[in-house]
Amino acid sequence: MRIVALAGGIGGARFLRGLREAIGPEDEITVIGNTGDDIHLFGLKVCPDLDTVMYTLGGGIHEEQGWGRTDETWSIKAEMKEYGVGPEWFGLGDRDFATHLVRSQMLTAGYTLSQVTEALCVRWRPGVRLLPMSDDRVETHVRITDEQGSRAIHFQEYWVKLHAAVDAEAIVPVGADTAKPAPGVLEAIAAADVILFPPSNPVVSIGTILAVPGIRAAVAAASAPVVGLSPIIGGAPVRGMADKVLAAVGVAATAEAVALNYGSELIDGWLVDTADEAAVAAVEAGGIACRAVPLLMTDVPATAEMARAALALAEQVRA
Repeated sequence: MRIVALAGGIGGARFLRGLREAIGPEDEITVIGNTGDDIHLFGLKVCPDLDTVMYTLGGGIHEEQGWGRTDETWSIKAEMKEYGVGPEWFGLGDRDFATHLVRSQMLTAGYTLSQVTEALCVRWRPGVRLLPMSDDRVETHVRITDEQGSRAIHFQEYWVKLHAAVDAEAIVPVGADTAKPAPGVLEAIAAADVILFPPSNPVVSIGTILAVPGIRAAVAAASAPVVGLSPIIGGAPVRGMADKVLAAVGVAATAEAVALNYGSELIDGWLVDTADEAAVAAVEAGGIACRAVPLLMTDVPATAEMARAALALAEQVRA
């Protein structure tokens, strides 16, 4: 079985770890990773979502945080502060710095982001094929209004520095409209037996991937069933502040609203948590097969059960 998953950061990475446990040794997973969160800091190219997937599946993630490296130290950050060089609000640990140094050196030498990601995965051996959504530069920006007036800021500043304390007025994936899918992305979608939308942020993770011309159309045209898992449980995000960015695109923070926003032309099946079982009928009325199952990723076995439920729904839809 050839599985393609569109994935953002922590939620996507943790789901993939369960998915990897749920499949057989002959099955293959291709992950199309969001690069809209990418940012240039200290002269380095930082790819938070790609790295979170790579570290999580490779056994190097800081489990409590869900991002960054385990057993991290912060000497470089402390030295940068002494020099008065920021931003201080974005923390890069010493081990993490090494990844960004290698990536930036390779990019400067002329390698593409796809080639760099493949090279980095040689060390981490994540057990999946990890592809960036595009080799072109795409950065998600957020329009806000604060004491400085109306302005657009990088998503990382909105999320990490401001903690989404200001309402998001618009989400703009800058550069997405002219970006091209990375090599292998469209081919993987076309060849897939199952396509999954993990419980990643539907606006700034999966939504940004789908904003790259050609990817949404490829998913919609795929012969494989497309099944998503709700990142919203009981009217609130499981993790993070997805409700803030959903509001910016006019979508309510409910499992039902997220499914219907994707639409039956894009997804065939949708899993909601048992707490949202009342939403099943409305989702199915929208032409999307829906089931209620436990969706809290409390540990790897629980996450593997979620993945099995998604694959089972895909089979039901295919039949």
